[in-house]
Amino acid sequence: EEEEEEEKPKKVKRKRELSSDSDDNNNNNNSAKRLEYRQTVVEISKIKDIEIRQYAESGFGCHHAGMLRADRNIIEKLFLKGKIKVLCCTATLAWGVNLPARTVIIKGTEIYDAKQSKFVDIGILDVQQIFGRAGRPQFDTLGEGVIITPHERLNHYVQLMCHQVPIESQFINQLADHLNAEIVLGTVTDVKEAITWLSYTYLHIRMMRNPMAYGITYEQQMNDPTLEDFRKGLIESAAATLDACMMIRYDKRSGSLSPTDIGRVASHYYITHETVQKFNENLNKHLSDSATVSLICMSSEFSQIKVRDDELEELDKLVHDACEYKISNGVETSEGKVNTLLQAYISRFPLQSSALVSDSAYIQNNAVRLLRGLFELVFKRGWIQLAERLLALNKMVAHRVWENSHVFRQYPPQYQLPETILMKLEKNPKLSNIESLRDLTALEIGDLIRDKKWMHQVREYAWYFPCLEIETSVQPITRSILRVQATIFPNFEWNTKIHGSEEPFWVWVEDPINCTLLYSEYLIMKIEEMKKWKKTGEKGYKLVFTIPIPEPLPPQYILRVVSDRWLGSELVHFLSFQHVVVPQLHPPHTELLNLIPLPITALNNEKFQTCIFNRYTHFNPVQTQIFYSCYHTDYNILLGAPTGSGKTVAAELALLRLLLKYPGFKCVYIAPLKALVRERKLDWTSKFMEKLGYKVVELTGDATPDMKALIYSDIILTTPEKWDGVSRDWKNRSYVRKVGLVIFDEIHMLGGERGPVLEVIVSRMRYMSTQTNSLIRLVGLSTALANAQDLAEWLGIPRQGLFNFKPSVRPVPLEVHLRGFPGKHYCPRMATMNKPVYNNILLHSPHKPTLIFVASRRQTRLTALDLISFCVAEDRAYQFLNMDDGSIDSVVSE
Repeated sequence: EEEEEEEKPKKVKRKRELSSDSDDNNNNNNSAKRLEYRQTVVEISKIKDIEIRQYAESGFGCHHAGMLRADRNIIEKLFLKGKIKVLCCTATLAWGVNLPARTVIIKGTEIYDAKQSKFVDIGILDVQQIFGRAGRPQFDTLGEGVIITPHERLNHYVQLMCHQVPIESQFINQLADHLNAEIVLGTVTDVKEAITWLSYTYLHIRMMRNPMAYGITYEQQMNDPTLEDFRKGLIESAAATLDACMMIRYDKRSGSLSPTDIGRVASHYYITHETVQKFNENLNKHLSDSATVSLICMSSEFSQIKVRDDELEELDKLVHDACEYKISNGVETSEGKVNTLLQAYISRFPLQSSALVSDSAYIQNNAVRLLRGLFELVFKRGWIQLAERLLALNKMVAHRVWENSHVFRQYPPQYQLPETILMKLEKNPKLSNIESLRDLTALEIGDLIRDKKWMHQVREYAWYFPCLEIETSVQPITRSILRVQATIFPNFEWNTKIHGSEEPFWVWVEDPINCTLLYSEYLIMKIEEMKKWKKTGEKGYKLVFTIPIPEPLPPQYILRVVSDRWLGSELVHFLSFQHVVVPQLHPPHTELLNLIPLPITALNNEKFQTCIFNRYTHFNPVQTQIFYSCYHTDYNILLGAPTGSGKTVAAELALLRLLLKYPGFKCVYIAPLKALVRERKLDWTSKFMEKLGYKVVELTGDATPDMKALIYSDIILTTPEKWDGVSRDWKNRSYVRKVGLVIFDEIHMLGGERGPVLEVIVSRMRYMSTQTNSLIRLVGLSTALANAQDLAEWLGIPRQGLFNFKPSVRPVPLEVHLRGFPGKHYCPRMATMNKPVYNNILLHSPHKPTLIFVASRRQTRLTALDLISFCVAEDRAYQFLNMDDGSIDSVVSE
């Protein structure tokens, strides 16, 4: 008993301790719940949509694609934590967000299809995906799915749920747009390749397995087991549609498919061919801003936007309060609603209806893309005034500001000034213009805005706005071509939080009289270059380009530099032609006379006939016309003719006259490249040295003969730099003074880097001729020249020695095919050229040799590998090898 009495106080104490611990735990739990409740309330208060916020406060949630992304994220977070027990959503939640639940209910199985303008049954794929959210393994052990549907559709869904339904392809609905993308990429160039491309799609697999679902009859399948004719019909129909929209050029006779600028723009910006067709029908160069916005709103991308009766009142209010441009179609139409919401978005006008908020977000995302695509389409057509307005509209939508707003409204949120300050800046003309604002001091700004607090910040922000300065010089190259050199200087302070790492600008030259685009370039200014200029002291971006000029000369052109990102950042510079003196009109080219080809017997020298010209019996028409001047006179000669017309024969005729009439005198042949000198050395050594006994010497950086060899030589083959060094000391070198003929091969290189050396050599040879009283004949060989008369006057060539034939004058006719490839980046652009190169080889020279010139060593390898892959893809791996299989195997084995 004594022990029990001693234990009683201890038990009581333990009970008190346990009860106090439980009270503490309860208090902790309650405080944790209170904290969690407060956090939940705070999260719900962040929901911007008032109606959805009220639902969330009652434990219910809404979720659909039209909600703001921030609101959707909050709802998803609350449902995942269990704070919201019931979530009403659309099918997009089942596909894009992993939110599990115990029970999933599909209330109603009919959804509205905007394209068909009627209600259709929800697909079984959507049903299965929705039911997949019930009872996820990592979240729950049991799931329940409920479908609530009309009684007549009950058996339909029971069968679908109990039997697997194959997935059918929907590719045929958008075949035209995807075909255009492949044509633009260059993977499809004709109907045959398009049929092959279509055979790789899932559509072809399903057409073979279930032809009836794609409109293929039993007779068609029997007559065409591979469905090649059916695929051909699909491709031809899609190609005809694209050709009607001017997105491709489709030649029905040959089956060729070529992309156009419109097709490239549509492919790049994912614009459908229906929208492009509307653009083609309604677009003109004099379109107003209001009509342009209306045209964008007519796009097929907005066809699913419908007008609801409960929205009309708010839309009418938006038209009155938020729209700058007239709504031509009225808010009762789909186009009118899109137009109203787009302008309200630019005006930053708050929307009350959640449906309008979702529609506005969709419209804004697509409008920027469509405006940019339409801008490039118009820009490529050369409608420069409309392109400028479209670029401005694009920037208005991107920044959500109108053109008459202050430029500071385009700054990021952390750099936004108070609304009262912005309104004062917009009302005062001195402050609304950025240039005049920069000229003011901080105190002057403070007096004008009547606020000393923000005056320094306003002045600082003024220097953040991208402004530019420019210096230009113009130089006429010919009477129809003008060379412009422009240096663009950035005149602003770079802030990476505002400008990022680069600032893009459009540079173009326009004719203000005809409103046409003459030149354009996309210029990107980078912060790395700005930092480099501070170290090196250099400033500005240098642009050199040529533009055409008509006759009579216009008074001026306009050069514009327009920011691709900032509204109001534009530089206008006038290119005045007041003091420009264009060159005189060049004389016409030498006409090729219809002469009888001259036989080589006209040389009247059997040695020359058999040793030099033994490979042919007659001279060609060009050689026939210049024969007398080269072989029977001592006139200086300038021959301009295309490559392959036999210009070397003119040099050989002049050389033969020197050897025949002036023995003891030397000939100097000057070529710009050592490879040309070596080629001439091999040719003339066999002709003049081995057969006629004249000594031929090569004088280049690779071959330097001794003085004795030069003295006893008859023909010296050299480069401009070597002969310049040798001839400088001509008074002390007898072999230089014995020169009687100088042949300049490729003399049109006078306008290149080696031009100054050639000029010095010609001037020195002419001066030496006057000092030694000996004739030094000059012969210049070149391609067809634009200003041959100027060159002839400088070389001292009379009219009888000037022959400047047209580029088309060739012994063998030449067909020239030009094809342009767009693209800013070098490697992708070169890659897109490989397939057309392969097709041109097959078209123009399948069995003859072909040369492909590329710009770098790396491209030679990449081009060859691509051509090999094209051959293998067509099962013609050895089509360019003129060897049989046995010879190939023997070569490979060795």
